[in-house]
Amino acid sequence: MVRLKNERDFEFLRVSGKILGDVLNELIKTADIGVKLSALDKLARSLIEKTEAKPAFLDYKSESAQKPYPAVICTSVNDQVVHGLPNNYLLKFGDILKIDLGINYKGYFTDAAVTVGIGKITIEAGKLIRATHEALTNGIFASKSGGCLGDIGWIIEKTAEKYGLSVIDGLTGHGTGFELHEDPIVYNYGQKNEGMKLVPGLVLAIEPMFSVDGGKTEQQSDGTFVTSDGSLSAHFEQTILITQKEPEILTPLTDF
Repeated sequence: MVRLKNERDFEFLRVSGKILGDVLNELIKTADIGVKLSALDKLARSLIEKTEAKPAFLDYKSESAQKPYPAVICTSVNDQVVHGLPNNYLLKFGDILKIDLGINYKGYFTDAAVTVGIGKITIEAGKLIRATHEALTNGIFASKSGGCLGDIGWIIEKTAEKYGLSVIDGLTGHGTGFELHEDPIVYNYGQKNEGMKLVPGLVLAIEPMFSVDGGKTEQQSDGTFVTSDGSLSAHFEQTILITQKEPEILTPLTDF
């Protein structure tokens, strides 16, 4: 069931998103050669503890998961698409790192993710990151009241095709706000003018995920999704609010 938000909800969601953006910006600055993924998780936990918010991912159990998620952030490297655990892996020159973070502020949830290059990355990796971010920007621009969910998926898919990339199969965006994951599902493919109508008060987490080659994935025993062919992947996500005018980004990031 889709649950719309009202003016009071918007204010809490803006605070939730601001906290998320501030924390994620610090993680982006810190991610560098030789940094442990677990150190990024520790930093995120410390920064959130200074606020009135809680980490939304910690102890969260999705329908497909065998056990609750044990960390504050997801850190997925290279062929890992999403849900990578922040372990003792040391970031290396040329890695591409996806950082995904969710925030619960007084029962109001926001969700965002970025992909960053570590040191100097390949031309191929750079194109992948730019294209996936462009798809997010295009998807947000398409999220206008009176439009349809299919408009978002259509432009994301067209962006992948423009750059000769693949949309990751089976992983999607979603509604959010009162819970981390709500209806509707936001697909990264679709047809214009099809699907649910976009109306003011709808809060969506739009999250394109692309890979260099095929879009098939496999889920590992720890819950991490990786590309089946080992190709590089990228992931961007923002939480947005559908308004009477332009969509409002609730999770502002300074570098993207």
